This record gives sequence, C-alpha cells and structure tokens, in this order.
Amino acid sequence: MAKGKKKHISVAAIVVAIVALALLITALTYYLPVNIGGDVVTIIIKPGDSFVEVANQLVSNGVVSSKFLLKIPARLYEIDKKLIPGRYDFTGRNSCYSVLKKLRRGDFVRIKITIPEGSTIWETARILADSLELDPYYIASLNKDTALLSSLELPCLEGYLYPETYYFPWGYNAEEAIKDMVILFHNMTDSIWPDTIVGELNRSEIIKLASIIESETNHGNERDLVSSVYHNRLNKNMLLQADPTVIYGLGGPKRPLSKKDLNTKTPYNTYLTKGLPPTPINSPGLAAIKAALNPALSDYLFFVADNTGKHLFSRTNSEHNLARQKIKEERIN
Repeated sequence: MAKGKKKHISVAAIVVAIVALALLITALTYYLPVNIGGDVVTIIIKPGDSFVEVANQLVSNGVVSSKFLLKIPARLYEIDKKLIPGRYDFTGRNSCYSVLKKLRRGDFVRIKITIPEGSTIWETARILADSLELDPYYIASLNKDTALLSSLELPCLEGYLYPETYYFPWGYNAEEAIKDMVILFHNMTDSIWPDTIVGELNRSEIIKLASIIESETNHGNERDLVSSVYHNRLNKNMLLQADPTVIYGLGGPKRPLSKKDLNTKTPYNTYLTKGLPPTPINSPGLAAIKAALNPALSDYLFFVADNTGKHLFSRTNSEHNLARQKIKEERIN
C-alpha cells in the first residue's frame, strides 16, 4: 500500500515537473529575443488584415519563432482586435513580448518631413511626394481641387500648407497629409488675428502679403519694414513691383529677372497689375504673417537688397536710385 502511494506521488511529481518545465520553456520562448541582425524586416499591416495573417508574416520573416506565443497573448489582451494599420519595421533582437508591445502601441513607421518656410505648392508637392512615395503632379493639382478646397473652406492650398516638420504615418495619402498641414495652419494662426486688420485687408489678403514678405527677406528685423513698404504702396494705389510675384507667375525661374520678364503679362506680375496677386505665392511662416499684420510705422516706398542679403529702404524714387547705385559700386569694388 505504501509502495503504491509512493509510486502515485512520484508520477504526479513527474507530471508537475513536466508541466512546470513546459511553462518555463514557454515563458522563456515568449521573452527570449530572436536576433535578426542589422537587416530591417518590414511588416505591412493593411486595414482589415487578420492577426493570423500578421503572425504568419512575423514568423515567416524570422522576426519571432512562434505563432502560438503571439496569438494566445494577443487574444488575451485583445491586441488581435485592435490592430493599427501601418508599416512596422523590425531590426536587431525581438521577442514575442516586444513585438506584441509594439503592435499594441501602434508603433508604426512615421516619416519625418520638413516643409521650409516660403515653399511653393510645387516645392511642397515634391517634398511630400519624395517622402511618401506619391505623385507630385497629383499633389500640386489639389491646389485647384474644388471639392477638397470646399471641404477645407479655403480659396486655394497655396499659402495654407503650414511650413513645419511633420511625422506622417507611412502610407498616408496626399489628402490626409494636406488636411493635417491645413489644420496646423489654423492652430498656429487662429489666435493672432486682431478684430480689425490694418489697411482694411482681409485674412486671405494678409496671407498673400505675408507670402511676399517671406520671399523678400529672412531677416527678422526687416520683415516689418518690408511689410510697411507694401502697405504704404497699397494705401497709395501704387504698383507693388514685387519681384517674387513675377517669378511665381513665370513658374519660378532660378535666375535674375530680365526686362522681358518684368514686361511679361501674367496675373502675378505686380509690375503691370495693381494690388496683391490672385493667390499667395508660397506658404509663409508665422513671423511673416505677423509682419503682414503689424507693419512698421514708416513712409518707405522702396527697398533694394544690398551685398549682405539685407536691404536699404528709401522714401523716394531718387533715394532708391542712389541706394541702387551705391550697392552697384560696392559690388564692383
């Protein structure tokens, strides 16, 4: 009787030991990382993908070694029901635990994209297209997409794609990126609009003027003076004679303007047509918008770039011609 009981206990102990060992191996496998080295393994989760499909990708690409140890915890913590679509990159050492943690956080690849201040719609389209693998011509065409513009309550996209550094999810389409940029424009500018805008300009006209200021100077202490010149010209019903608008109307030539350029009729040639251009000519930064809203108090009507990249400001055409001659002589000497 004692021997039978002892034998029964021994079998039970062996079973417990086997179960404990199996659990230990399972736990170790769950937390034990698989090293895939320096190579990057990319897993794409598309909307509607099942967790089984994702687990198959992870195992077949060698990121982890067990589908079972992915599926059970995923079901337990409902990760399998809350998969976030996107591109997930894996490199180095990964365990089932770390992979599930990454999926649960939605730690997918985000693309860093910087839109510099003063970027035109064409330049912005190229930057977005290069980073998000999109068609730049399609992105630029959205500048005249009436349905999109109506949904955004904008006259055009030019001027309203806020220049900033963005982190867009991989797989973002053009419309999604543009909407985020417009939202940021509103978030950054909604609080700066005064009840009454100087010069009786409306908001869209201020953005047009800000885009010209952005193109004319990147020196912070000059923006309000440049703004004053254009405000003064508008108030006197003078031609703005802004080179950047002419350049924009000609498609952005990367060269000094010729007399022929200045005499070429386009809607943006402010040497030939009074008033502001029909649209902004780039996406101005916040400082340029504030300068357009808050011009310096001056009676300047002219300015010209000197040999340092700054500008000389003048009240009369004769003063302006003297300033130009002075700069020309300094350049020769």
